[in-house]
Amino acid sequence: MSTVLSDRIGLCSVTFRAMPAGQVAQDAAAAGLRIVEWGADVHAPPHSADDLRRVREQTSAAGLTTCSYGSYWRAGRDSAEELDALTAAACTLGAARIRVWAGVEGSADASRSTRSRVTASLREAATIAAARGRSLALEFHSGTLADRPEAALRLLDDVGHDALSTYWQPPVDEPDHRALRGLSLMLDRVSAIHVFSWWPGQTRLPLRERERLWRPALELVAQARPVDLLLEFVPDDDPAVLAREAGDLSRWLGS
Repeated sequence: MSTVLSDRIGLCSVTFRAMPAGQVAQDAAAAGLRIVEWGADVHAPPHSADDLRRVREQTSAAGLTTCSYGSYWRAGRDSAEELDALTAAACTLGAARIRVWAGVEGSADASRSTRSRVTASLREAATIAAARGRSLALEFHSGTLADRPEAALRLLDDVGHDALSTYWQPPVDEPDHRALRGLSLMLDRVSAIHVFSWWPGQTRLPLRERERLWRPALELVAQARPVDLLLEFVPDDDPAVLAREAGDLSRWLGS
């Protein structure tokens, strides 16, 4: 598989919320990871420039690159001013991409007015981010307008802004073949993937327990544009298993 992908294996810092940012960076580097998505909730809150600069320095000192800023901003609910503050924080942090959420309702439940509000909010947010040289990406998640592949693609088309892409992750309890079909549909619009193994429900398994999902997923990704592969939700939130999880992912990429 592409060596470009092996340079884009990283970690979502929210995986280890209880650890200080410096330790997260050191553990990620020790596990052979290259990039990190810093969460805006604990490790890199947006309103302290000194703290953001400190996290950026710790990231660089560990030999890592900040690929994205994991925000919890929700289009149609949160303000443009809040998004602007997150964009400024992303600049300070050195993150080129900001993860955002497509509202607070699932695609099957949202009214036409809700969909219109979320779409307009995302378009404005993408314009704000692009003006500072940043991009946005949708969290692919239940309870939002990006909860299914077709819904996420429709939303991206409706927003119609080059600075907006989407993430992908395996939907909870979805069989491998359906999850892979969804990934194949979305792949041209995906900028990052949250890599974890849940089954059944939110039971956290070692990554290798869903090898039948992840090997074909990586084969699909290797045929498309480069994306970031971000480990998240390791079993028991245990930093001791990070090297194992990263090693399995790297091995599959190299096979």
